[in-house]
Amino acid sequence: MAIKRAVLSVSDKTGIVELAKFLNSIGVEIISTGGTMKAIRDAGVPVTYVSDYTGFPEMMDGRVKTLNPKIHGGILAIRSNPDHVRDMEKNGIKPIDLVVVNLYPFRETIAKPNVTEQEAIENIDIGGPCMVRAAAKNFRDVIVITNPSRYSSLIAMLSQYGDADMRTRKTLAKEAFAHTSSYDAAITAYLEKQLEKDKK
Repeated sequence: MAIKRAVLSVSDKTGIVELAKFLNSIGVEIISTGGTMKAIRDAGVPVTYVSDYTGFPEMMDGRVKTLNPKIHGGILAIRSNPDHVRDMEKNGIKPIDLVVVNLYPFRETIAKPNVTEQEAIENIDIGGPCMVRAAAKNFRDVIVITNPSRYSSLIAMLSQYGDADMRTRKTLAKEAFAHTSSYDAAITAYLEKQLEKDKK
């Protein structure tokens, strides 16, 4: 199944421009957010801003941008399910075949001296984990990458075969769930510490 459409939204921008250039070279439509979009556009790669794609602006200081049926419907739709395909057609939703996301730097934020609770909370990613989990759930139809070290092997695989095999898809899905799980564990540990402080 050829990749036609990808969402790229990363906090760690290592290698993202090179990946975007490759995806563009094989005809993939790229949808992106804020800083990622700027990096890709500045490199001269065509990219669609997520708000232009969904028809909704980023709002609430960036808390809401990718939480939209055009994104999540495109990721979660089972391509072999006629009802899902019908729902997509009825609602103007296009399939998204690749999700490249890594999350807001929560651990790095709370490691800073004198970081406030509010700063920590604003670095809890919501849209990112939602896209990662959606893509990982639907790994048969969507490739998900959360680690920049995986970009080169993806490029090599797509260059040679035009797709990722099922074992690779499942491995990447497992990595994605491990990524969101450890992220949530860090938030849990932080809030436990805050509760201990509140007792004092």
